[in-house]
Amino acid sequence: MLALHGTGVSDGIAIGKAFVLQRDIPEIPEYAIPQEYIEEEVARFQRAVEASRRQLLVVREHIPANAPPEAASFLDAHLLMLDDKMISMATSDAIRQQQCNAEWALKTQSDILSAMFEQMDDHYLRNKKIDVNQVVNRILRNLLQKNYDEHEKIAAGQIVVADDLTPADTVMLKHNHVHAFVTSLGGPISHTAILARSLGIPAIVSAHSATRYVRSGEELIVDGKRGMLIIAPDRNIVAEYRRRKNELARERRELNRLKTSRAITRDRRHITLLANIELPADVRAAAQAGADGIGLYRTEFLFMNRPTPPNEEEQHRAYLKVIKSLPGKPITIRTLDLGADKQVDGGRAGTTITINPALGLRAVRLCLHDTSLFRPQLRAILRASIHRNVRMMIPMLSSQDELFRVLDLIEETKSELKRSRVKFNPKMAVGGMIEVPAAAICADLFAPYLDFFSIGTNDLIQYTLAIDRVDDAVNYLYDPLHPSILRLISLTIQAGKKARIPVAMCGEMAGDPRYTSLLLGLGLTEFSMHPATMLEVKKIVRNSDVGALQRFASRVLKSRDTRAVHAMVEKLNDR
Repeated sequence: MLALHGTGVSDGIAIGKAFVLQRDIPEIPEYAIPQEYIEEEVARFQRAVEASRRQLLVVREHIPANAPPEAASFLDAHLLMLDDKMISMATSDAIRQQQCNAEWALKTQSDILSAMFEQMDDHYLRNKKIDVNQVVNRILRNLLQKNYDEHEKIAAGQIVVADDLTPADTVMLKHNHVHAFVTSLGGPISHTAILARSLGIPAIVSAHSATRYVRSGEELIVDGKRGMLIIAPDRNIVAEYRRRKNELARERRELNRLKTSRAITRDRRHITLLANIELPADVRAAAQAGADGIGLYRTEFLFMNRPTPPNEEEQHRAYLKVIKSLPGKPITIRTLDLGADKQVDGGRAGTTITINPALGLRAVRLCLHDTSLFRPQLRAILRASIHRNVRMMIPMLSSQDELFRVLDLIEETKSELKRSRVKFNPKMAVGGMIEVPAAAICADLFAPYLDFFSIGTNDLIQYTLAIDRVDDAVNYLYDPLHPSILRLISLTIQAGKKARIPVAMCGEMAGDPRYTSLLLGLGLTEFSMHPATMLEVKKIVRNSDVGALQRFASRVLKSRDTRAVHAMVEKLNDR
């Protein structure tokens, strides 16, 4: 028996036989193409793109009728990438200009795109290079005439082990009734991980060397919650995990009954549970989970995979689609959070790649630097605010000067709309994301000028601890329970209370059940998260006594030992 550890991205337990999915791209040849055959080589590349499109469309037809909207939206994103000029046109141009074979031209262009994505400041967007690589690999396999349908050999009930999986793979695994999957690569915020959670497939990513240690046909146990893969378990282990699996199924049935229940604690305090979304189609998943509204609508995807930014009308239509899908519920639209290195889409083109983009011209800094990008979005959001439930949120504030400049622009935009007799809500709430340590420390200075706060723990933690959470070499240092993080969260919540403005949290910490009780004790009353984790968080809220948790949180804040904090939180969660 052997146990491997990775990152559990979708809860659940699966027991079954292994199917090791081997999909290595062979070494890509480089050779010259005679001038008279260049257009024929371009045509060969275009045929491979079309073959890739047909394959993805077939997969799309296999999406289960009850599947979450993410399943279609991720496949649609890959289909759009096939049309992206940075892949299709640039590769054709490279074949002509370099007079090289299609495989080499595509690889060269893929390397350029990967470098661009690698430089992006936002860890979520930086992970989009995985999608580019997956689309490129699909085209390459068609160019090299390598079979891409290994999933047809997979039997129901098996556990797939692979280096990596595409969203299309994940959908087909669900279609083939695969019980679970394990990948050597990937992270908790990849499309594959999000789809696994949405489709309810137990999954582990970053289980390094899994494909090396597992053989097809071996019995496996996947513990998605603990991120543990057990290879060739003995009878006693199998029996124990069968018991745990039955218990989890019972707990899941109980959780589903909470969809229509309110998130009210035992001492009668109402807690607001909101959803994070990226695409208008994601609203369905939020509604199905019983979300009280949208606490974070990321608008970056309106700007992705296109040569020019979306205009005011296109943005306005996208916002209205979300607003009308959840009538009367709060919708928090975050303004653009992109970096200055966005040369691959409609964010901002033609700039140089910075050495450290996470600390460079990004988010509100970029919007203030290039108001031609910012003003159309402000107009679109303000126009959407005639539906009184709309709020605007500004990311990455670090100084009062930035805030005042944003507020001035909002007032100017309101005046323009008023002169044009365009309707909007003059009292639309404007909030700020607290994700820079400076903003958390000075939250009391921001509070008088804002209508709400939302703590973005993903960036707050990595900026405070000076680590990149997606860098395997240092991500073990990413610790939401570090005393500095808890103090910054507490400072922000207390500043909000003093100014009588609501404080939410929209980072991953808000949707992690391990931290729910502690956050309640710290005074958090609004949680915004991925819909897949909402019911488990709601269950904890309904079983909580905030008064008792406040006393617990006070003791945690006084602790000077990080290990002691972890032990205290674990003990609380085990009750």
